[in-house]
Amino acid sequence: MRGSTKLREMLATGKTFLVPGAYDGISARIVQAAGAEIVYATGGGIARSTGIPDMGMINPVQVTERLTQMVDAVEIPVIGDFDTGYGNVLNALHALKDFERSGIAGFHIEDQTFPKRCGHMENKTVVPASELVTKIRAIKDNQKDPDLVVIARTDSLAIEGVDAAIERMHKYMEAGADVAFIEAPTSLEEMEKISKELADYPKLYNMFWSGKSPVLEKSELERLGFNLMIAPGDLQRAAMHTMRLMADEILRVGHTEKYMDMMASFQDREEAVNSDHFMKLDAKYAD
Repeated sequence: MRGSTKLREMLATGKTFLVPGAYDGISARIVQAAGAEIVYATGGGIARSTGIPDMGMINPVQVTERLTQMVDAVEIPVIGDFDTGYGNVLNALHALKDFERSGIAGFHIEDQTFPKRCGHMENKTVVPASELVTKIRAIKDNQKDPDLVVIARTDSLAIEGVDAAIERMHKYMEAGADVAFIEAPTSLEEMEKISKELADYPKLYNMFWSGKSPVLEKSELERLGFNLMIAPGDLQRAAMHTMRLMADEILRVGHTEKYMDMMASFQDREEAVNSDHFMKLDAKYAD
């Protein structure tokens, strides 16, 4: 079964799925091994893994190369980040071909101006709603995989307010989007309003520590009717913190014995990348 078909089946249940963010093959495999049913390929995390901020500087070829690695590494659906479509409608349709070839189950596309920035940063700007409406219609008309899940994201709440964001989202859903994603609500009151006004649609919520949005338990997300909760950067931030500790310790004393309990064992590392499977495959076809 295609990842897109599986994702659609999951959304149809009306349940709430918690979706950790990953940014490469090994982090995607760790998410799967933890028991997640979906993995989110965070565009910001992919950008930061190359050493640059989430400010629209990474190009779609770099993104789709990473998406292909992640899809190949796991058996669960992968949701990608399509940013703004990387330009106008023609740019979006050109990028769509590679995104579909990667095998992802779906992606979100947003209404920020290009180049975009992280949705929880200040000084965002958005395009007229008609621009994203046109892109969504074009994507739905030209997607090859009929089950590809298109998630409409608006960043307008921070600029125009929650009512305007909801109004935009209705237009995006009417254009053919499958899931509604209003970025960065700042209070439970705003989330209640979004939940009520968009009750007819599957909804995605972006949640992480130190972001602008409330951090909620799964039971509360279920009550509000959010079907997907992505936690984009938590794994990467934890990895960054741990890598800095290790680097400092190596430079200070020459080894990391002090932090051995924070490291995967050699065996755990090889299990994470499925080494045993490849060793058996190699032996099977050895001369």
